[in-house]
Amino acid sequence: MVDNKPTALVTGASRGIGRAIALQLAKDGYHVIINSRTADPNNLIKGAYEVKNTIEQAGGSAVIKRADLSSTQERNDLVSFIDREIGGIDLLINNAGIEPETLDLLKSTEERFDHVFNTNLKGPYFLTQQIANRMIKTQSAGITPSPKIVFITSIQAYMISTRETEYAMTKASLHMAMLAFAIRLGEQGINVYEISPGVIRTDMALIHEENIDKMIRDGKLVTRRWGMPEEIASVVSVIAKGNLDYSTGTTIEVGGGIGIRRL
Repeated sequence: MVDNKPTALVTGASRGIGRAIALQLAKDGYHVIINSRTADPNNLIKGAYEVKNTIEQAGGSAVIKRADLSSTQERNDLVSFIDREIGGIDLLINNAGIEPETLDLLKSTEERFDHVFNTNLKGPYFLTQQIANRMIKTQSAGITPSPKIVFITSIQAYMISTRETEYAMTKASLHMAMLAFAIRLGEQGINVYEISPGVIRTDMALIHEENIDKMIRDGKLVTRRWGMPEEIASVVSVIAKGNLDYSTGTTIEVGGGIGIRRL
């Protein structure tokens, strides 16, 4: 706890969906740990320090901890920082991830596979394991009375592209990890959720802008528009407030109906 505020760790919080989540949680009264692979204190236009500055200007509180979660050492450093400086985490948002350039799966490489899996799956899996073990202890001590964990995945966990197969596989695996953690941590009253974004207007998605605009024109989304990062953040806010405490293990799609099966 910092200044009697609950604390949220948001990974990949320097831009896009992670940025929107960090800003919303700060608005909701959380002290936010902004995690990013990069953090330049001289750049207040975009990146981790822009997020921190925006939060503080609005009267919130935040701290930056740079860490590449695919690295065991840097992940351990992040957890040690939390142990030393924060004391406990009330809310973990597993948002960090990468989406490499599209490539036919028949031309993919082991290096590409390892890079995507280490960042998108191994990193959040073991970070969750480490934070969950600490949540159990801090909850028992009354430090974090109702801790929660959220995985930000993707509709690509169940809608496959043969040119982004590694990315889709990691998101599908995170879905299963969410279910496993929900069952295991349910014994301690720690809730776990998955939010599955569709086409959300972020830097990462804009490389597919032409194709997504065509999907929207062709009616593949029920709600015929791009989603916004703030729409993901609003769902996180509902979870953080405890309004979905009877829904652990749930996947919430925020995709304009793109995932609906049709005849």
